[in-house]
Amino acid sequence: MKNIKYTILFIATVMMTVSCSDDFVDVESQNESSENYFNSEQDYQDALIGAYDLLQSTYLNVMLGEIASDNTLAGGESATDVPGFQQIDDMIHTPNNEQLRSIWGWMFAGVNRANYILEFQNKTDFPGKENVLAQARFLRAYYYFELVKWFGDVPLIVDQRFLFGDQFEVDRTPKENVYAQIELDLMYASDNLPYMQSQIGRITKGAAQALLGKVYLYQEKFGDAALVLEDLITSGPYDLVADYSTIFENDNENNIESVFEVQYSDLEGAGFACLQCSEGNVAVGFNGIRNYNGPEFDSGFSFNVPTQEVVDQFESDDPRIDTAILDIEAWSASTGATYGTGYEHTGYYNRKYIARQGDSNIGDQNLTNPNNYRAIRYADVLLMAAEALNRGSIADDRAQNYLNLVRQRAFGDMDHNITSTGSTLTQAIYHERRVELVGEGHHFFDLVRTGRAASEIDGFVTGKNEIFPIPQIEIELTGNRWAQNPGY
Repeated sequence: MKNIKYTILFIATVMMTVSCSDDFVDVESQNESSENYFNSEQDYQDALIGAYDLLQSTYLNVMLGEIASDNTLAGGESATDVPGFQQIDDMIHTPNNEQLRSIWGWMFAGVNRANYILEFQNKTDFPGKENVLAQARFLRAYYYFELVKWFGDVPLIVDQRFLFGDQFEVDRTPKENVYAQIELDLMYASDNLPYMQSQIGRITKGAAQALLGKVYLYQEKFGDAALVLEDLITSGPYDLVADYSTIFENDNENNIESVFEVQYSDLEGAGFACLQCSEGNVAVGFNGIRNYNGPEFDSGFSFNVPTQEVVDQFESDDPRIDTAILDIEAWSASTGATYGTGYEHTGYYNRKYIARQGDSNIGDQNLTNPNNYRAIRYADVLLMAAEALNRGSIADDRAQNYLNLVRQRAFGDMDHNITSTGSTLTQAIYHERRVELVGEGHHFFDLVRTGRAASEIDGFVTGKNEIFPIPQIEIELTGNRWAQNPGY
C-alpha cells in the first residue's frame, strides 16, 4: 500500500482537469473563484495531492528518454504500433507527434496545479504551511524542468494559472529565464523542507537539493552543482542499497537510496483512451515481454527493447546487467518460458521496469502496475557530483571517490576502482552513468547536454534534435504567434 496517493480528491470545478481536449495546455477555460476554497489546511493539502497526480504521467517521459537514445528501440507489435514512438526512435518526429503533445499537456497541467496553490498561497495561514508551499514549488520546478528538457523555450507563468485565452498574450520564455525560476523554486524548497517527511512519498529537502544539482549540471554550472550535491551527500540521510539487484522490486520501494520516487498503485485502472487516468506505472506493461508464459514475469507489449549496443557496454564481470537487462532467450532456455517476438525484437527487455507476477491485484497489470519509478537515486547523485567536480576542474580525487562508491557497490570489491583523471575520468563517469542508470530515462538527455548525441544516435541532426517540436496544435491555438523550434 502506498503511503501517499496521487488520486484527485475533489471535484473538477475546484481543480483544472487533464483531458483530451484541444484547449491550451489542456485546462478548463473558466476562471474558478477561490471564495469557497483554500479556507483550510485540508484544502491546501487536497490541492497539493492534485499537483502530485501528474507525476504519474511521467512514465511517458521515462520511456521516450530511452527510446530517443541509443539504449533502446521502439519495438512494439509492428512498425505502425504507436507511430509516435517509432518516429522518435528514428528521429523523424514532427510537431504532430501524439506522444510529444501528451508530454507538453501533462507537464503544463502539473505546472498549472502547482500554480493554483501558489496563486492563493497567502489566503489562509496554518502551521506547516511553508512545507506545503515548498512541495508545490518543487513540483512546479520538476514539471518545468521536464518541459525545458524536451522543448527548450516554453511559456513561463508564476503564481497564477494558465487560463484559456492566455495563449494570445503569453509568449515562450527563453529557457535561461525558465531555469532561473526553477532554481528559485528549488532553493525555496530546499530551505523549507525536512530530509524526512511524516508521510512516505512526500517531497523532501534531499529531493530539492538533488534536482537543483541536476538543473545546475544541465546548465554547466559545475561549481554550483558540486556545492549543492556534496552538501546533500555529506548532510543527507541517503546511502547506496547494498544489493543492487533488489532496488527495483516492489518490496524495496522508497528505500535508503531513493532520493525522489514517483508513487504508483494498482487502485485505479485506465483505458488506452485515457492512459493518464491510471494510478499505475503504464511503462511497466509497455516494456513487458510479448505473449509471455513462464515464471516470475507477466506479459506486456514489448516496447522500449534494449539494444545489443547497450548490453555490450557492461563490463564482462558487471553483475548489474542481470538486474538491468533480461536476456529472454537465456531465460527461456533455463526456465522453459515461452514468448512471442515483436517488432525490432532484440532478445532483451528492460528488467528494471517489466511486470512481475503478482504485482497487480486489481485491474490489468499492463496499465495499473504499482511499481514506483525511482526518479532520483543516490547513485545518480554521486555520479552527478563526480561529473561536476571533474568537468568543472574542481577536484578529480573527490570525483573518483564518488564514482568508485558506485562501482564498489556494483562489483563488490575495490579492484574495479577508477584512478584516471581529466578527460579520461570524464569518459569513465559517462560510461558509469549509462550502465548504472540504463532503463531509467536519463540517457538521451545526458547525450544532448554533453554534446555527444550526434555521434551516438542514428539520425540525430545537430541544431534540431537537441529539443523536440512544440506540438502544432499549441502553436495554432496561439494564432500562430509562436515560432516553431528550428528544423521542425
